[in-house]
Amino acid sequence: MQLRTALFLCLFLLTAVSARAEVSLNGVFGENMVLQRGVKIPVWGKAEAGDEVTVTFSKQSVKATADKDGKWKAELEPLEAGGPFELTVAGKNTLTLKNVLVGDVWICSGQSNMEFAMSGAINAADEAAKADFPQIRHIKVPRVTALEPKDNIPTAKWDVCTPQTVPNFTAVGYFFARELHQELKVPIGLIHTSWGGTPAEAWTSREALEAEADLKIYNERADKMAEDFPKQKENYEKVLEKWKAAAEKAKADGKPEPKKPTAPAEPDKNPHRASVLYNGMLKPLVPGAFKGVIWYQGESNAGRSYQYRKLFPTMIQDWRKQWGAGDFPFLFVQLANFMARKPEPAESGWAELREAQTMTLSLPKTGMAVIIDIGDEKDIHPKNKQDVGKRLALAAQAIAYGKDLEFSGPLYDSMAVENNAIRLKFKHLGGGLEAKGGDLKGFQIAGEDKKWAWAQAKIDGETIVVSNEKVEKPAAVRYAWADNPECNLYNKAGLPASPFRTDDWDGVTKNAK
Repeated sequence: MQLRTALFLCLFLLTAVSARAEVSLNGVFGENMVLQRGVKIPVWGKAEAGDEVTVTFSKQSVKATADKDGKWKAELEPLEAGGPFELTVAGKNTLTLKNVLVGDVWICSGQSNMEFAMSGAINAADEAAKADFPQIRHIKVPRVTALEPKDNIPTAKWDVCTPQTVPNFTAVGYFFARELHQELKVPIGLIHTSWGGTPAEAWTSREALEAEADLKIYNERADKMAEDFPKQKENYEKVLEKWKAAAEKAKADGKPEPKKPTAPAEPDKNPHRASVLYNGMLKPLVPGAFKGVIWYQGESNAGRSYQYRKLFPTMIQDWRKQWGAGDFPFLFVQLANFMARKPEPAESGWAELREAQTMTLSLPKTGMAVIIDIGDEKDIHPKNKQDVGKRLALAAQAIAYGKDLEFSGPLYDSMAVENNAIRLKFKHLGGGLEAKGGDLKGFQIAGEDKKWAWAQAKIDGETIVVSNEKVEKPAAVRYAWADNPECNLYNKAGLPASPFRTDDWDGVTKNAK
């Protein structure tokens, strides 16, 4: 019996050592994947400390040695678009990934409107039937929260775009990729890492938040959450026992069961906690090579829009710092129109969030898709993802690929008071300003008393003149400044103007933390 136990133990140890010795790849690598063209391509994973690993791809063969922690990284020299190829990784064992392409890789991130699947988009069945694009590939990073930065993601699957697979793709990402693929004629890979309902601070590193006086509050909240959890759990267990007794009594008396109490969120599993998604779903992708990022998020931060002015650019700069690859293109979607339309001018946290997003354009190589015209007042997940993807792709062509085209609707530039009116100037005229469907709508004007009234607005050449006969000394103008504004200003390239205001008066989210 003792001999049998000893033999079993030896076999177990030999198996464990063998498993540790095997070379492995980060979970983002897989068959059907796309590697980034035109730059050095990092390939990385784990092996036994000190083991040599050989990576072979498209007539290249490079070696790396696993460090004391078993981590290794090799770099392939830049390649042109093409394929399919095989990627081979050899150590004590050999891994072979087939059908690998070289093209452009885009990270798709954010919350539920990025997670929104192609199957839910308008005309989804027709769109899927036409989705025969074998050079478009998609991988969905599994949902992972983590209190500390991870260096790997669970193994996930790269899917080739077909009518059968595309319903599970991110809709925005797919329509973006389709536009680029048809325009550039190169493979497009989508690394989809998103989680519905999550705030931007969850996607930002602890170090980046700590470095900003206005943002370190998120770390303090995260720490307090962990500190309070044991007591919350203890209280929950007590309440749960009382509920069980009440539920049994209700059942015996033939009465409805009382509502079950909600368990407190475990700190390491709460996707709203600062940095947990950065740690679990973004950091593991570093140092992978890619072309840029598309981002669709903001709804979960609309109650703290003023703070988003600092948080959003901090997150972008944090990502760029982590990769150390310079100012890669970062393209984002402005919040759509949503909720019931109000008959009179009113303050709006959603308008303030759109303003914070627009202000982020001050960062280099950023672009914004304005979708104030294609939302749904009753649905926070508008189904027209085709135009969202198309507008992001326009921004990508200009910012990431250097094409000479108009990629933005009119953006407010400056104002001047002229008697009892205000004249506005814009950037991104796109051939000229125009009002769709008649007279301009969505403009409001105020004097120094800060009382807003709807205004008359007229296009005058490359400017717009705004007035209201009852506002004799105008001080400021706002356009599309509402949760769900009525607005119709476009440029002749067919792109809608971004909501804006000329004032800097305190809004409803100024003191929200």
